[in-house]
Amino acid sequence: MVGSIFFDLEKAFDSINHSLLINKLPHYGISGKSKLLIESYLTNRFQRVQLDSSSSNSKTASMWTKVKHGVLQGSVLGPLLFILYINDLPNTIIHTATPILFAVDTSRLITGQTAHKFQNDLNSTFSKISEWFKQNSLSLNISKTYFIQFSSKSLNYLDINITYENNYITKVNGLKFLGLNIDNALSWKTHIDKILHKLSSACFAMRLVKTFVSQQMLKVIYYSHFHPIISYGIIFWGNSAPSSRVFRMQKRIIRIMIRGRSRDSR
Repeated sequence: MVGSIFFDLEKAFDSINHSLLINKLPHYGISGKSKLLIESYLTNRFQRVQLDSSSSNSKTASMWTKVKHGVLQGSVLGPLLFILYINDLPNTIIHTATPILFAVDTSRLITGQTAHKFQNDLNSTFSKISEWFKQNSLSLNISKTYFIQFSSKSLNYLDINITYENNYITKVNGLKFLGLNIDNALSWKTHIDKILHKLSSACFAMRLVKTFVSQQMLKVIYYSHFHPIISYGIIFWGNSAPSSRVFRMQKRIIRIMIRGRSRDSR
């Protein structure tokens, strides 16, 4: 039995505690001037809110307040600091689950030989991670946290409930994670249906402009609007049964680029 919990954090980047982050830096070998530089970047910053009136020249502003939490999500350093902040999270569940971390997208893969062990490991993992979030000033968005049980069509799904503060974690048959649409049978049909819609639009656009631009420009359009869609995550879904529909679409758009006939195959 295999299942995964997909966690969602409320305002993850805004919730990072500066003091906790600075204390974690030495554990990753960041000390001396490097640590002082990051500490200077985070500390002694102030902010306030100012409202400008559209009907008059008056302005209303709040008091200056010291910023003790948060890193800039759009900055180069922000995501790196967030990764350093949560990098010790896997240590809490190293014996019961396999952690998957990618910035704010966090999930845990849990396996079990028996239904009883599977249920216990799920609840134990969730409890430990929830406690870690609390200790590190991070808030779990329970309404967007999901559990999915992976299984073949021949196996029955278990009636598993994961609770958190008297709330049940939503069990789903599929979801989107890191740009991939995952279903509980790992058939990739849903994901391929989604990308085929995008590829069809790109194919139509290519057909419209092919008489007005050179073949070199058509190649530029292909690598800008078609190739990124087809190549993303292909190592996961490329060998699935429904993937042949994507490759037929690829042949179609290549025939448009080379101005070939509908039955040409190259």
